Amino acid sequence: MSEPTVVTDEMLRDRWPLEPPDQEVTKNDRGTVLVVGGARSTPGAVLLAGLAALRVGAGKLTVATCEDYAGSLGVAMPEAGVFGFPTTKGGGLDPRAAKEIGELAEKADAVLFGPGMAEPDNVRALVGDVLTSLDSPPAIVLDAMGATCGVLDLGVEALGRNCVITPNTSEAGYLLDDTDDDDHDLARDLVERYGVTVVLNSAAAAPDADAFSVPKGNPGLATSGSGDVLAGAAAGVAARTSDALTAALWGLALHGSAGDRLAMRVGRVGFLARELLDELPECLRELTTESSGDQSR
Repeated sequence: MSEPTVVTDEMLRDRWPLEPPDQEVTKNDRGTVLVVGGARSTPGAVLLAGLAALRVGAGKLTVATCEDYAGSLGVAMPEAGVFGFPTTKGGGLDPRAAKEIGELAEKADAVLFGPGMAEPDNVRALVGDVLTSLDSPPAIVLDAMGATCGVLDLGVEALGRNCVITPNTSEAGYLLDDTDDDDHDLARDLVERYGVTVVLNSAAAAPDADAFSVPKGNPGLATSGSGDVLAGAAAGVAARTSDALTAALWGLALHGSAGDRLAMRVGRVGFLARELLDELPECLRELTTESSGDQSR
């Protein structure tokens, strides 16, 4: 196989531009993200993902989560519209909420499924019912592949052409029954098998495109909640651009850059996923400066 294309900052700006919004833009113009997720033991995952989407420039955030803690999340993230739905005995979202969540998805430019989710059978039933209810799917991001893996069986016809998945290495191995290849080859294999755009550590691959390497990030990013921030960043970019590869590459670049900034200030390990959120706007500014022509700080 050919070597992956190394994505420099200049290449990112030139080939997959993420233009700053016009002065008169509204929050709806900047894109709406719906985050669907959470479980009794992991309610904070949707907070990390949702705020990451806003931090990379999405204009509006809606959250669909379990009613048991929707009120607490609404207080913790006042920027979002938080909707609570019935909870299963196992502590996850009940598939019977599919109709209402589908109505929320109809209004979204990007939908992120998975942060904090468990119970794969229920997740597949819920997401399947939501997606098949839509006339045309928005950009879709699938996080927490241990729970959302079954959604891939729905196929690209249901998922749409702008679907991004964000497995970690163990999840990629589960999806492929193989962890011997490097990340770029695994990403290529996932694209070939499932027909979606793939983010895997610093690698990305997409249908009709080669594999890419985004040389940012450090071992400190291997921490609880970091993957939810990555998925949220990708969803935020997807809402702004409606392009899966742009969302994948910018999501990787922003997430990795945020980790690098924290590593310089805090150390290569020990920083928290929640701390990545505050770094994302400055990373966005730095990565878009040349294309925007704005050199001010």
